[in-house]
Amino acid sequence: MLNMQFDERVVVDTNNIDWQPSPVKGVFRKPLAREEAERGHATSIVKYGPNTQFTPHEHPLGEEILVLDGVFADEHGEYPAGTYLRNPPGSSHTPFSKEGCTLLVKLHQFSAHDHHQVVIDTNKEDGWIDGQGKLRIFPLHEFNGEQVALIKWPAGSHFFTISHFCGEEVFVLSGEYRDEFGRYKAGTWLRHPHMFEHDPYAEEDTLLWVKVGHLPYPGTV
Repeated sequence: MLNMQFDERVVVDTNNIDWQPSPVKGVFRKPLAREEAERGHATSIVKYGPNTQFTPHEHPLGEEILVLDGVFADEHGEYPAGTYLRNPPGSSHTPFSKEGCTLLVKLHQFSAHDHHQVVIDTNKEDGWIDGQGKLRIFPLHEFNGEQVALIKWPAGSHFFTISHFCGEEVFVLSGEYRDEFGRYKAGTWLRHPHMFEHDPYAEEDTLLWVKVGHLPYPGTV
């Protein structure tokens, strides 16, 4: 197992992790959290080489993807960088990439009752709404307390102490995210446990993928 202690804070700079081969030639991974080698809960950065196809497979408890670069595809369509996808429990597909791509992928982490199929192009400017202060938010998904969004932090943005019921997960897409514990450049993945308190801010324009309210409540695992 890797980083499966959900009551602990985890910070991983994926720039410092070597790519590991997957069972499919041309597909590589940087594991961030993993329950078993090829089954169960997993969060990874995944890279498809050009003209690479993964084997057909199902997702018993769903698959969540953010396309970081390149163009990801399956038999249902093509998804350029900036696309957010949710393939619900019981879905299946045969993914591939003609030009190559890099993805943030989360497996086996859906509620069994969350059957929403989601495909969102976050490059569309009309998806952004005003948030607290000068922040801009692009909502991606919400179900049973879980919320997923992209958040733009303009330079100089500073929150007071925040915490999240059932935790928070952050992936830094650009810029540099900061709090009293450190500085987190693009490519950093953070996971904060239930009601973890910190004071985040940004000294430069910063873009984050953020997910809250989805981690196990203390005592349930």
